[in-house]
Amino acid sequence: MANQTFGLDNQLYDYLTSVSVREPEVLTQLRLETAQHSMARMQIAPEQGQFMALLVQLMGAKKTLEVGVFTGYSALAVALALPPEGLVVACDISEEYTAIARRYWQQAGVADKIDLRIAPALDTLERLLEEGQAGTFDFAFIDADKRDYESYYEQALKLVRNGGLIAVDNVLWSGQVADPEVVDNITKAIRAFNKSSRNSPTSWVVGC
Repeated sequence: MANQTFGLDNQLYDYLTSVSVREPEVLTQLRLETAQHSMARMQIAPEQGQFMALLVQLMGAKKTLEVGVFTGYSALAVALALPPEGLVVACDISEEYTAIARRYWQQAGVADKIDLRIAPALDTLERLLEEGQAGTFDFAFIDADKRDYESYYEQALKLVRNGGLIAVDNVLWSGQVADPEVVDNITKAIRAFNKSSRNSPTSWVVGC
């Protein structure tokens, strides 16, 4: 079974995905290949990919930002939903995992829609601002080092246009954020991000 978005029992989760998720074959192939890797838990669930595809279609997005690519499932799901002139700017530091991503993007015919930038994400985000791309993105998805979530978010706020959308993964952290006995640095960083984003006077955050 794929990574789950919600804490449902397996039987109910499998039923919900069977009647609601319409996963293109290329995404299924990528998901199954990724499942063989030791870090497979980093991949989003298929319903998350479908949800983001729906969001970008509903808002008529043409330019999106992704912080954290892994093997490229989310970038592919979004790229498939964008119009022919659409663009995904994707930030990651791994040549190894993004090599898998590139292969599937090519297979799906969307490689020309994805601008992959291999560098620390904060450096890439700063470079985008220096390039004059502030306020030019319709949608952003953050799914990288949790300890830098607040910094990613602050930069994304500058890059996403007014009325745009920022989606953030793992904000519930498998329920650990609600457990006061869990005090590791990553969980504390996610809690801090959740609090600061909630208190932002200028934005809403969609966590998935």
